[in-house]
Amino acid sequence: MILQSADIVLARHRLAQILSPTPLEAAPGLGASVWLKLECANRTRSFKVRGALNALLSLEDSATGIITASSGNHAQGIAYAAHRLGRPARVLMPEHTPRRKVEGVRRWGAEAVLFGKTYDEAEAEARRLEQTEGLTYISPYNDARVIAGGGTVGLEMLDELGDIARVLVPAGGGGLISGIGVALKAANPRIEVIGVCSVSTPALYNAVHGASYPQIWDTLAEALSGEIEAGSITIPLARQVVDRVVLVSEEAIAAAMRWLLFWQGWVVEGGGAVGVAALLSGAVAVDGQTTAVVVSGGNVDEAALRQVMVG
Repeated sequence: MILQSADIVLARHRLAQILSPTPLEAAPGLGASVWLKLECANRTRSFKVRGALNALLSLEDSATGIITASSGNHAQGIAYAAHRLGRPARVLMPEHTPRRKVEGVRRWGAEAVLFGKTYDEAEAEARRLEQTEGLTYISPYNDARVIAGGGTVGLEMLDELGDIARVLVPAGGGGLISGIGVALKAANPRIEVIGVCSVSTPALYNAVHGASYPQIWDTLAEALSGEIEAGSITIPLARQVVDRVVLVSEEAIAAAMRWLLFWQGWVVEGGGAVGVAALLSGAVAVDGQTTAVVVSGGNVDEAALRQVMVG
């Protein structure tokens, strides 16, 4: 396998110097045995800081300046990690990136560059600059070190939920779910790993189930937007450790965001709320199994949040 559970254990050791485990909170409104893994309470309000830190902590001292592309959360993770480690970083983000995420990058001293109308355009430009300027590109998903960092979420869930039967994970490029899947399946191959995409951001659903749904860029789940680049290591990993992927609608995502705020007290972005959306909408049945739902991020602009709340 491209990634071993030992890589995730090593990542956890590295990250323990900087990050604390995130809360695992009961969600009785979803079912007696449903728990929320609150990555929205992490540094930079997203799980992405885990992979960014693990990747930068793994770099050789001779590595060149950092460049990445991101829809916003990986961008902030890279900016934070570069700040902590004293490295320069340049981050390309699509022009529609929520302002909160852009300001988060600048707050940590990284260079934020708005480029292109979609994530795919920003990623292609960052890859071009990697070659022309000799920079070190850190992919938000297509990097074993990033995936291992995300996999530490799985280890933390195992610490607290010894009888976990299944986990729901937001899925964009597939890095988080691949890392979590490797960690969980190594401990118990019977744990069901379910990816959740929005109908507008179906890349991993397409890859796992052989479908061809199109990307729709106007979505509450912009954190999950973008195709998976050719040759990404997340494709074979996901096919090994992901049992199935489900789709949820924009309406279901908005309802989940409202539910998380009104019933659990958490501000969650659309991409981070898709797992809750899957349970509320019936895309995944609530059937009494011990279920962990990864709430992957909480970076949402005020205007978007207000619009959702009145919906």
